[in-house]
Amino acid sequence: MKALVYHGPGSKAWEDVPEPTLQDPTDAIVRMETTTICGTDLHILKGDVAAVTDGRVLGHEGVGVVTEVGPDCTRVAVGDRVIVSCISKCGTCDYCRAGLPSHCQTLGGIGWVFGHLIDGTQAEYVRVPFADNGLIPLPAGVSAEQGTMLSDILPTGYEIGVRYGQVAQGDVVAVVGAGPIGLAAIMTAAPSGASRTIAVDGNAFRLAQAKDFGATDTIDISATDDVVGELKRLSRDGLGVDVAIEAVGVPATFATCLDSIRPGGRVANVGVHGVPVSFPIERDWINNITITTGLVNATTAPQLLDKISAGEIDPAKFVTHRFSFDEVLEAYDTFANAADRQALKVVMTKE
Repeated sequence: MKALVYHGPGSKAWEDVPEPTLQDPTDAIVRMETTTICGTDLHILKGDVAAVTDGRVLGHEGVGVVTEVGPDCTRVAVGDRVIVSCISKCGTCDYCRAGLPSHCQTLGGIGWVFGHLIDGTQAEYVRVPFADNGLIPLPAGVSAEQGTMLSDILPTGYEIGVRYGQVAQGDVVAVVGAGPIGLAAIMTAAPSGASRTIAVDGNAFRLAQAKDFGATDTIDISATDDVVGELKRLSRDGLGVDVAIEAVGVPATFATCLDSIRPGGRVANVGVHGVPVSFPIERDWINNITITTGLVNATTAPQLLDKISAGEIDPAKFVTHRFSFDEVLEAYDTFANAADRQALKVVMTKE
């Protein structure tokens, strides 16, 4: 079969590899129909994730059809059309039972294994461990593109941004960074109760998309010297926003979030940080604020599927560029140059 294979920093190839086989009785094999590229894949290609070794098939998202199941699979069957969750989980360890499968102990303390510790979904076939827990039935009426966005990006913005930020009825929410993750938070903020959602970015295309995704207001950082002041002006009483969702992963945006929340406010950090940030505890110890971080657990897919079926959200809006599997290298080039190509999410579909 063909797959996108990592060969060390800066090197990848669409090449022939052996088809996966069942290794454990809880495994399933899925024939991939649709997959996509995540920012994490770009980090891997830069050499930022040391655990990913030469020869690894990349990717952790997509929709496909089950072609084979292990003898201990009871929920999934051959022929099922499924969403492949980015998080694998045994379902029985303490962390899985506590709702934190991203730290599944049976899998060594991390549930993100596809394209990381085992071969991933940017391939014609993928082996899925603990398939009963890691495969989500794709309902009739939900497209493959919509389903693919439920593997990772939409649950990440919703769980680590909106839910960890405890967005409640009437809240004013700032989303700092209107890339795909930020847009996922914006898309799910209003259905969670936000009365005002403010998108903060410096890219005109992304700010325009943010309005389409549900932002009530936008702030162009290139057009103001006082982003924090603008956020406070747009808050309920000038004291600051209720929730600030950090969706970039750099010190400046983390500081913006801290500076813009009101006493009792919340900062939900979703961005992946590569360097330390500062927390002015000498200022904020008195402010009764909450800061959360996290890796997606992808446990909210059923709720998000209900919102799609009800017409409350449409994650197909993320898809700006479409390619065939054989065009995966072109897809990577487009996604790596997202700002110039006006790309949000690219999808590859098996023809």
